[in-house]
Amino acid sequence: MPLETIENSPDIVWGLWKITEDEQTLTAEVAPFETIPENITNKSKRLEFIGARVLVKHLLEYRDVKFRGLTKDEFGKPFLKGLDFQISLSHSYPYVAAVIHQQHAVGIDVEQPKEKLLKIAPRILHPAEQLDAGKNVVKHCIYWCAKESLIKIHGKKDLVFAENLRIDPFIQGTHGELIGRIIVDNKETAVLLQYFVYEFFVLVVNK
Repeated sequence: MPLETIENSPDIVWGLWKITEDEQTLTAEVAPFETIPENITNKSKRLEFIGARVLVKHLLEYRDVKFRGLTKDEFGKPFLKGLDFQISLSHSYPYVAAVIHQQHAVGIDVEQPKEKLLKIAPRILHPAEQLDAGKNVVKHCIYWCAKESLIKIHGKKDLVFAENLRIDPFIQGTHGELIGRIIVDNKETAVLLQYFVYEFFVLVVNK
């Protein structure tokens, strides 16, 4: 499972991996703590599920902590069993991404730029964001990943992407920083994000 990217600092560690192994090999790495649910039948989805957990296991090694499996709350937010660390996962086959912070909520998202993002933009982006993104599919993908990261930080699924999750306009490069805003009950929380544009996909993670 080749490590594409790893960022390690005192508080946060995140990584991006490309899945090249078969299901049996990946499952063996996290057994007996994780197995693929029987209701996941699609081959790629099964590899994403177990691959993300293998990545988390390897990231924990940077903290000298053993992996004991994942659990989820009622909103689908993942947590590490037996640990207080905060985590977030994302996948877009054959890539999986994960981030771990020792205290604060985190968000990460990896997606492939596709034309369908232009079609759903009116539901996802605020008019000012649509104006900034124009017809640039990659920039639309950055906005999408940034908002997905924000909602993972928020931890609940009760937000309207175009209104409650806002991204300040930005000049696109191969990588850079973004200012995201979570707006709930007239309270605004600013979040510093960073984005990376690769050949086939985009990744956004909070700093």
